Amino acid sequence: MTSHVSELIELLSLERLEDNLFRGQSRDIGTKYVFGGQVLGQALSAAQATLLDPRAAHSLHAYFLKAGDIDAPIVYQVDRTRDGGSFSVRRVTAIQHGQPIFFLAASFQKEEGGVEHQLSMSEVPKPEDIEPAPAVPPEVMATLPIKVQRWLTRQGPFEFRHVYPRDELNPPKRPPYQQVWFRLSEPVGDAPELHRALLAYASDFHLLGTATFPHGISYYQPNVQMASLDHTLWFHRPFRADEWLLYSIDSPSAQGSRGLARGQIYDRDGRLVASTAQEGLIRVVHKADATGTQG
Repeated sequence: MTSHVSELIELLSLERLEDNLFRGQSRDIGTKYVFGGQVLGQALSAAQATLLDPRAAHSLHAYFLKAGDIDAPIVYQVDRTRDGGSFSVRRVTAIQHGQPIFFLAASFQKEEGGVEHQLSMSEVPKPEDIEPAPAVPPEVMATLPIKVQRWLTRQGPFEFRHVYPRDELNPPKRPPYQQVWFRLSEPVGDAPELHRALLAYASDFHLLGTATFPHGISYYQPNVQMASLDHTLWFHRPFRADEWLLYSIDSPSAQGSRGLARGQIYDRDGRLVASTAQEGLIRVVHKADATGTQG
């Protein structure tokens, strides 16, 4: 297993301090603060570790309260809210420096059958027919902030193939939707709990950014401030995070310095395996505002 994948598996494997208390570490992937998908995946891992019998997560709803400190551990406190005959509910609080930075509510269900339907997957090129994104030229990379350089040059655990690539450094205006194939870069074990935590981690990539498309802006621009405010994830059907999945994302609205994005995640056979929604902060500030010389 490569260091990037094993690092992520270790990141999601929390240290148990008490029955309902866990501790996780952070990894700097080039973001200014702790990556939201990391906290999401770790909180789900903590909740899953308190289940009394096999039950699969089917939904989670989270709020990001404060930016996370990359250099400090995160403590996850789990409240065993309910264990019913078919469903269990867990509430998780992520704490740093004595303050809550994140809340999660997750629901789990025993396996059972029922009626089924789903929206069909769009027809798109296969991932192997899409070229990986080209590297940023060295002369351009040298002009970027160090954090952005780390983000763009990282060799992460997930591989992404954009169906309709966009130049994030010089973003054009375009309709607010995109489709991205992604997968963990190498096979891992069969535990479904691990694959759900991995998908929770990956679901934070590319989601909110879709809301910037009509405005020709991106996270990499120094006058653009972006941060996740909440995140919702529903698991519909079994899947593997180490096999290609299609993330189909759209943004129906942006207003009040907030943008909304929605996603549907399909496997290669066209089965809808998960759905997401996220609202986030999107501020475009004047140079004087960004340097603090104006209110």
